[in-house]
Amino acid sequence: MKMGIIGAGMIVNTLFDFIHEISGITIHGVCARKGSEEKLERICREQGIPCWYTDVDEMLEKGDIDTVYVAVPNHLHYEYTKKALHAGKHVICEKPFTSNLREMEELIDLARARNLVMVEAVSTLYIPNALKIRETLPKLGNIRIVSMNYSQYSSRYNAFKEGTVLPAFNPAMSGGALMDLNIYNINFAVLLFGKPLTVRYQANVQKGIDTSGILTLEYPDYQCVCIGAKDCRAPLMTSIQGDEGCILTASSPNVLADYRVLLNSEKGEGRLCNENGGRHRMYHEFVVFEKMIRELDFETSRNMQEISRITMEIQTKARQDAGVVFPADLA
Repeated sequence: MKMGIIGAGMIVNTLFDFIHEISGITIHGVCARKGSEEKLERICREQGIPCWYTDVDEMLEKGDIDTVYVAVPNHLHYEYTKKALHAGKHVICEKPFTSNLREMEELIDLARARNLVMVEAVSTLYIPNALKIRETLPKLGNIRIVSMNYSQYSSRYNAFKEGTVLPAFNPAMSGGALMDLNIYNINFAVLLFGKPLTVRYQANVQKGIDTSGILTLEYPDYQCVCIGAKDCRAPLMTSIQGDEGCILTASSPNVLADYRVLLNSEKGEGRLCNENGGRHRMYHEFVVFEKMIRELDFETSRNMQEISRITMEIQTKARQDAGVVFPADLA
């Protein structure tokens, strides 16, 4: 994989923590907006990247790349993914994939029409502990209650209260607690249980954006409650309760550092499990992406696109329920 990166923010710096450990991936260019030249020069020097750009079209045309990693603010994901697909590049796009379901479905159609791999970079779907939890679900019997809480007080909320609206709380940039944190809960729920019957979102909305909220996903025999907050904090927790046992983790769904299985038939505090192998939380997804693109594995790509599509459908319905509107919804 010859990868070009669009973006130079925090998530790109995180990428450099592990990406060189994955054979088969080389970074051939990085692009960011004009005014970022000094940052781009530093990144290229430190990471051994041969080229930097301040024009996306130039990188797509001249760069020696076959895959684009889109790592820009939420509201730009659709635009740059579409550009990359039109340029004949495979795409790895950061979460949340798009601002709404309509954009997601358009990109899926475009990727399939051009026979290109397109996937969402959301670590939850690839972490070994998440996949092992899905495998373990039958041991819990009939699922009765699912509760997920990803609440993390944002330092940017202080500025928000004082009147400074930064991207994380900007509806014009597809921000908010649902898109930033609760989206991981949604992905985890869809990975484990599939598409819900109904969606309801009770949000705390300030200045047109949800700073926190409670999302309820109704399944045939149980409810899944997903809490995401940027205006308050609480212990991280996911609990999956069945009539024969429970799975519990005190880690966010994008990390899932470990989990505990407590079966009714066993005494004590249950077995502590960890299948992640000490790797960075994003390592596992990029290993899969490299193989998927190298082998042109469209079946896996489309399976993962369907999880992303359902996730975008849920968040779109949730925002409609809470009255949170993005500019993309009006296009």
